[in-house]
Amino acid sequence: MGEILAREANSPPEAENSRRRTISFSSEEPYRRYFGMEILDHAGGAVDLSRLNTVGVVLFNHNPDKVVGKVIRAWVENNRGMAEIEFDSDDDAEKIFGKVKTGTLKTTSVRYAVDAWEEVKAGAVSADGRFTGPCMIARKWTPLEVSVASVPADATVGVGRSNADPPDLSMYERQIQINKNKMEVRA
Repeated sequence: MGEILAREANSPPEAENSRRRTISFSSEEPYRRYFGMEILDHAGGAVDLSRLNTVGVVLFNHNPDKVVGKVIRAWVENNRGMAEIEFDSDDDAEKIFGKVKTGTLKTTSVRYAVDAWEEVKAGAVSADGRFTGPCMIARKWTPLEVSVASVPADATVGVGRSNADPPDLSMYERQIQINKNKMEVRA
């Protein structure tokens, strides 16, 4: 899923000692839910980042009792939810931050609420022509929190990840992976 960096390549050297990190927390990578494949739209106006930008917190594995930091700012870039976060210095946060620094914990996740869906039937194309069904596309959604996650739904996002990090798969290879995931779920 790509090499993870403890800090962005373009960060100044002194950032290595900082408790701040840039993360990607969401993408348009399809994910299998109980209703089928889900895609989080990242087109202009799809993601409401106001909550993250005003009261955003960083949790460990979505546990509201494990607050390990705060969101400094959040934005969408290259169809990915991005955030600059800062780890706290208490014991719980220090433990998680240490694992992020060593690369043991590399991935992130997001809890969100969906306000509007687009259903795309099998073989059909989404209204904007970007996705092929069957899938459900979250067209309007709000991130509620971001988490450092040991087992994320979307393994293409994480600490220091940019749009260049996901594997460069052709559309044909992506469909094979989706089909493989569907077969594994049925087994």
